[in-house]
Amino acid sequence: MQLDLIPLRFPGISHVRCAFGTRALGNLSLDVAGAGNAERERRAALCARLDVEAFAEARQVHGVRTLFEPAAQDPALAAVTEADGLATARPGLALMIKTADCQPILLAHNGGRFVAAIHSGWRGNRQDYPRIAVEECCAHYGADPVDVWAVRGPSLGPAASEFIHFDREWGGAFLPWYNAGRRTVDLWRLTHDQLLRAGIPEGQILSLDLCTFENSGLFFSYRHARAFGSADGRQGSFIWMTS
Repeated sequence: MQLDLIPLRFPGISHVRCAFGTRALGNLSLDVAGAGNAERERRAALCARLDVEAFAEARQVHGVRTLFEPAAQDPALAAVTEADGLATARPGLALMIKTADCQPILLAHNGGRFVAAIHSGWRGNRQDYPRIAVEECCAHYGADPVDVWAVRGPSLGPAASEFIHFDREWGGAFLPWYNAGRRTVDLWRLTHDQLLRAGIPEGQILSLDLCTFENSGLFFSYRHARAFGSADGRQGSFIWMTS
């Protein structure tokens, strides 16, 4: 049996659940070319699979907007509200981020004030979105970042994140994360550092260091699909509070 969800629990936070989807769970995005009834059926089954009341998502656009207290999603319809982050204090509502190389970042307040799901591609990192999202969530819910935990899920790893136009796409401010010999940017370390700058303690930043490109048999990978013609799709990453 193929692994379709990778579960994760934050240490000492019994009321929060996380799960990272794999290719075996199937494409969950209605925005991918060719998406149709199969995707709608998978999405309709998500609540039972996660044991939640409903799920919420956004139309991800590689920006820096976080949507607070989103409404439950109709599984048959694509999301229309543009945002790259979701946050809620509502138990039983799973927040879903869809990725295929971009980083899913899940946040949880240890006292139950909120959970959040952040989508950060390289453009999100360039705009410092991981830091911005943490600071906005804490301001919105009256929380302190020292009480927040974060986990970064499977995404494009340091060896596969090549940028041949680094000067134009990134610029000198990101040289500390750039390997000139390989022409790669360590997006994992960059996200970690941005979360640190937001005020989350070092020991509360977790990661699943699984590269989607190198593990394209397990995860959807946009770069692998483009280079080798593998099946396109988006896996979901989820976080929710129990009732």
